[in-house]
Amino acid sequence: MSTTRRIIGGAAAVTAGALALGLAGCSADAGEQAGGESPDELTIWWIQSPDSPIGQGWQMALDEFEAAHPEVEVTFETKSWDQLRQTGQMILNSPEAPDILEYPKGNASAGTVVKAGLLTDLEDVAVERGWTEILPESLQTVGRYDERGLMGSGALYGVPGYGEYVSVFYNVDVLAERGYEPPTTVAEFETIMADFTADGVTPIALGASDYPLVHLVYALALSEADQQWVRDFQFFDGPVDFHDAAWTFAAEKIAEWTEAGYIGADATGIDSVGAATGFKSGANPFFVSGSWFHGEFATDITDFEWGTFRFPGSGLSLGSGGHIWVVPAQSESKELAYDFIDYALSPEVQTAIANLGGIPVAADRASVTDPVGQMAVDDFDQILADDALGLYPDWPVAGYYEVFLAAGQQLVLGSTTPDEFLDTIGAAYETGKADAGL
Repeated sequence: MSTTRRIIGGAAAVTAGALALGLAGCSADAGEQAGGESPDELTIWWIQSPDSPIGQGWQMALDEFEAAHPEVEVTFETKSWDQLRQTGQMILNSPEAPDILEYPKGNASAGTVVKAGLLTDLEDVAVERGWTEILPESLQTVGRYDERGLMGSGALYGVPGYGEYVSVFYNVDVLAERGYEPPTTVAEFETIMADFTADGVTPIALGASDYPLVHLVYALALSEADQQWVRDFQFFDGPVDFHDAAWTFAAEKIAEWTEAGYIGADATGIDSVGAATGFKSGANPFFVSGSWFHGEFATDITDFEWGTFRFPGSGLSLGSGGHIWVVPAQSESKELAYDFIDYALSPEVQTAIANLGGIPVAADRASVTDPVGQMAVDDFDQILADDALGLYPDWPVAGYYEVFLAAGQQLVLGSTTPDEFLDTIGAAYETGKADAGL
C-alpha cells in the first residue's frame, strides 16, 4: 500500500535551505533531483488549511490518488501563502522543490517563476487530459503567462481547482432588527454604518495588518471602475492614472470611514483572523472578505444568521480562479503530478468542495445540496455571467502587496493623506513595470 509522510507547516527547514542556496548564488545541479527521487515517489504541497472546504477537497483528491497508486510514496506538506510568495522562487530553483504544488497566482508570484523558467508548460497535457474543457476561459486567466511572466495570455502553466470572490459578510439578524436590507449603494451602506456607530458599534471588522485592508481599498475603487479600467491596471492595456475618479474615491473613503469610526482605530493591529473573529462574535456587523471564509462561518456561527452581498454599487468584484496547481520544471514525477490534478478536478472532489461551502470549477450542480455551497456557487456563477471578476490589486508587479499594505496602513492611521497614498502606490506600480521591462 502507499505511504504518506505528512509534514504540516514544515516550511522552516525548506525555506532556510532554499535561502542558503539563493545566497550562495546556486541553482539546482543537473545531478540533483527535486521532489520525489523516483517515479514511485510524489512530493506535494498546498496552501489550504486542513479544515477549509478547499483543503478538505484536496485531501479527498490525495486519498483517491493514493488508492489508485498503492506503489507510490507520497510526501505532503502545507505551506502558507506568505511563505510561497516570499521564497517560492528560491525553493523552485533548488533541490528542495516538490513535484507539484499549489502556488500563488498573478504576475508578482507565478509570473516571476514562469519568467525564470522554473515551471512546466502544461498546455499540451491540459488539452490531452481535458482540463481546458473543464475550466472556463475566464478561470484559466490566472494560469496563463507569456514569456515575460504576464498573466492572462500565453501557455497554461497553472491549473486552478476552485474559484473565489470577495463580498460583504453581514449579520442578517442585527440589520433586520434595525429595519435594514443589504445596501445597494455606498451611500446606503454609509447610512447603515452611521446608525451603528451612533450606538458605539464599529460596523466593519477590518484586519488592516494584512490583506483585508488591501481588498477593501480595491473594492471601493472597483465600485467606480469598469473592465477596461481593470485591464489597464492588471494587464497594462493602457496607462493607469492613480489619481483618477476610482482610485481617488477609494482613498478618500478609507480616510473618511476611519474618521467616522466605521473602521476601528485599532484596525492596523488586527489581522484577517482577528477580524473574522470579531464578525463571528457579533461584535461587528460587517466583514469584507473572501469566499474562503464560507466553510468556517457555516461551522462556527451558531448565534445569528449571516449572509453576503456584493460590494454596494459595484459592477465588479474582487475574485478569480483560485491558486494554481503547478509542476516544477525539474520534477521527476510529472505524470504522477498530472494524475493528481485529474483527481483534484474530478466531479466527486469538486462536488464535495461545493457541499463544504467552497466554490468548485467542475461540480455536479445537481448534487450540490449544502445551502452555503449553493449560495457560493450561485453568486460566483452570476459574477462570471456578468463578466465581473476584478482580480486582485497586488498582482500586477513584484513586491506590490507590501507597498500597498504599508501605504494603506498609514492612511488608516491618519499619518498620510489620500493623495500621498495614491502617489505611493502609483510610484511603486510604475517602478515595478520598469523593473519588469514593460
